Parts: sequence; structure tokens; C-alpha cells
Amino acid sequence: MNASRKTAFAALIAAGLLWGTTVPLSKVALGWLAPGWLTVVRFGIAALVIAPAARRGLRAALTPAVLLSGAVGYGGSVMIQNTGIARTSVSHAALLVGAAPVLVAVIQALWRRRFAPPLAWAGFAVSVAGIGLITGNHGGGASLPGDGLVLAAVLLSSGFTVLQERLLPGRDAAAVSAVQFLGAALGALPFAVTEGVPTAPSGGVLLAVVGLALAGTLAPFTLFAYGQTSVPAEVAGAFVNLEPLVGATAGVVLFGNPAGVPQLIGGAAVLAGLALSALRRPGRSARTGQDGQVEGWPTELVESVSGWPMAVPESSVSGWPEVPAVPERRVHAWLALPAVRKRGWLAVPPDLGC
Repeated sequence: MNASRKTAFAALIAAGLLWGTTVPLSKVALGWLAPGWLTVVRFGIAALVIAPAARRGLRAALTPAVLLSGAVGYGGSVMIQNTGIARTSVSHAALLVGAAPVLVAVIQALWRRRFAPPLAWAGFAVSVAGIGLITGNHGGGASLPGDGLVLAAVLLSSGFTVLQERLLPGRDAAAVSAVQFLGAALGALPFAVTEGVPTAPSGGVLLAVVGLALAGTLAPFTLFAYGQTSVPAEVAGAFVNLEPLVGATAGVVLFGNPAGVPQLIGGAAVLAGLALSALRRPGRSARTGQDGQVEGWPTELVESVSGWPMAVPESSVSGWPEVPAVPERRVHAWLALPAVRKRGWLAVPPDLGC
């Protein structure tokens, strides 16, 4: 594992831990703000804070596609999630988010014909089993309608995670986050105005809102976007499993949600599943599926090199099929492809492990 991949994994771990604070903080903040207004304030504050730091990359990131992705992927999913959190327990809402890695992997397989390795699927299954153990016991304010809304939000967010991989190449991750935060706030505003004017907050609730905007939004979303620049979406999504573990613990400790042996075993399973889904077998050579696609390579890359002359030194990509050497003027077009990064004169898929 090279240095950039290690840094990406560290960023994803930090993002997952910080995201674990969002459900508890949202539960407190919803005591003051309605779901729409909480979304507007949360992402509005985050956008204002990050924009100056990301100003150099804002022009490249400020596009209708990035704004719309923020409005739907962040604003829409979080607004639905807020509505669900208001109707269920903190532990249930946090743990249901653990379905995200599986949904990301399924969307990748159905939409983009990219399949996670068998070991990753095993990790997803272990995590889901752990979540099932934890959510099997009801109580603590949990409800079926609230759980359903949270799951709907997770589905929307999972689709956004897959889409994000197409938006990041060639752009600064912080600048993309700033524009998407702005899009989220603007997208939620029309719904917020129908909820009425918020009343004056108390000190504790105001702190929860500020903490949600900074520690629960600005930091983790930016770290996650950075991590996705070097890690495939189906693997990055697995680190979302840290969120339900942290959130469920906060629900038990701070909100008095029920806990027992099933919850403890389930929490251990979530961590074990996360570890499995992040592993990569060393020295793995490329294999092709039934359709001839090289596993782990984006379809667009395989199609783009079909029929090209092969001219890559074996030492560059040991054990992998040769890919074409291309002039520098052609590389920029390859960088627009998902999960592809530049390496010298070549565009190399990030999961080569080099």
C-alpha cells in the first residue's frame, strides 16, 4: 500500500468517526430547527467556512453538475434523514446508516458494472449481520416510519457516493465540497420556508448546530471526498460503517437507548466487516470476467484502450496487463474517467496497489 493510499484510508477513518456524531447532534438540534431549516443551517455554515480555504479551486468546481449533486446528494438525503431521526431512536437511525456500503456496492454492480472483490462482499455481509443483531431489539423511541425514512436517505446518499467518483477527477476535493455544501443549503431552502420561522435557540442547542456544521459536516465530508480520490467508491463506502457504531454508542450512553449482548456482538461484527471490506490481496494479478472486463478497472478505461498498442515497461505495473503509453496531451482526457489517476505518462487505475 503506497503513501497516498494510506493517507486516503486515514482520511476515510476520520470521516467515519466524525460522521458518527451527526445523528446524536441532529437529534438535539431538531429540538430547535425543523428538518429543512437544520439542513440549510448545517450546510450553509459549512460552505461559508470552507469556501475561503478552497478559493483557488472554486472556479473549476462551480458547475451546475456539482451544485445539483450537492442539492440532491447532500441536501436531499440529509433532509430526509433529519425527518427520520425526529421519528426514531438515535441508535436505530445511526445503525441503519450501516446499510450504505452494501447499497453502494449494489449500485456500482448494477449501474457501472463494477464488482467489489469477494472479500469485500464478505465484509459487507458481516457488517449487515451485525447491524441486524443490534436493530433486532426495539425500544428507546424507535419507530418503523422513522426507520423507513432513514433507509430512504441512505439509499439516496449511496447513489451520490457512486456519482461523486465522476465529479472529483481534475478538481480540488475541498472546492467540490464547498460547492456541494452551497448546493445543499440552496436546495433545502424552498422546503425550509414552508416549515415556518425558527424561534430563538437555547445555548446547548445552538452549540449542537454549530458542532453538526463543523465537526459533523465540514470535516468528514471533506475528508471523505479526499479519500475517494485514491480509493474506489465501493471500498470508501465501507468506512461509513464507523458512523453507526459511534452513533449507536452515543445513543446508549447519552440518550438511554437500550443495549445488551446482541448490541455488543453486533458492534464487533460491524468493525470486523469494515476490516474485511478494506483488505486487498497482495500480488493479485488482473482477471477478466465473463464479459472480458478486467476486474477492478472501470469499463470506460478498458473500452478506451481496446485495440491500442501495448507499450509499458513490466516494472511499471508488475503482473498486470500492459496498458498503452499515451502522449501527455491525451492524458487529461483519461483523468476525466472515474477512479483513474495520472502516473508519469500513464493513467493507472488506483487499485493496482502501487
